[in-house]
Amino acid sequence: MKNIYTYCFLILLPLLATSCGQREITDDMPDSVKLELLDINLERDPDNAEILAARAKVLFNLQRVKEANFDINRALEADSDNLEYLMLKADIAFANGSIEESYHALESAEKLAPNSKDVQLKMGEIMFYSRDYDRSLKYLTKVTEHDANNRTALFMKGFIYKEKGDTASAVQLFNRVCDKFPDYAPAFEELGVLYASRNNPMAVEYLSTTLRLEPSNTNAMYALALFYQERGNMENAETLYHQILDLNAESADAWHNLGYIEMTYYSDYQRAVEYFDKALAINPEMENAIANRQVALDAMK
Repeated sequence: MKNIYTYCFLILLPLLATSCGQREITDDMPDSVKLELLDINLERDPDNAEILAARAKVLFNLQRVKEANFDINRALEADSDNLEYLMLKADIAFANGSIEESYHALESAEKLAPNSKDVQLKMGEIMFYSRDYDRSLKYLTKVTEHDANNRTALFMKGFIYKEKGDTASAVQLFNRVCDKFPDYAPAFEELGVLYASRNNPMAVEYLSTTLRLEPSNTNAMYALALFYQERGNMENAETLYHQILDLNAESADAWHNLGYIEMTYYSDYQRAVEYFDKALAINPEMENAIANRQVALDAMK
């Protein structure tokens, strides 16, 4: 599930706007400018929890995770019962590889706000990304009990059911996301892959929709190309493999599959070897490319 980390992980609660002298820090400012102003403000008031938390958020956005962790810890030392700080701490700790710290922050947040949908969703997300699927499902279900159409919770629940092998429940949930959020490409992609695994022609519709929403999604492109290839539609498959290579010339799988088509369907063994060589130049240990290259070489003798 390419891109699941891109869509769900950076959901943060907004922190209060901070003023620096006469110049107010606003949401539309670049993070680099915000950081400069916050640095100045902290020089004047180094123990201000609000400013420390605001800088932690900016540093986190800039992927300076260790510095963000230092600031949010200082903010929590001054204000340990601040729900927004705890939620931010959970994200920063997880990004820093400290899963237990992230859990601890969320447990503290849950004690402060046991019925908060935001806390429950964040608990479900953190456990989802750490592959603690049973606990994640418990919290995500709490979210959907109060917010039946919460996109993030529904999608993650669908993915968990898919991982557990309950594809019927997964399809039901992904379909629900697609119906409610017709511009949310990841749900269409997951459905397309699931239908392709079932040899269901609906895969074409869902994967094509994914590519309409995300024209550069090479994962969906590859899934659709493979679906066409396995059903003998070589023209569409080849077109898609070449589109993948236009976007990413380092796709060993696309080079290999083009070679396989040349060898198996067109008996062009010379070109097949050329494609297999390109795949092996990227991944020298690609077993199917090694084996098929030898088959093509033998056929040329």
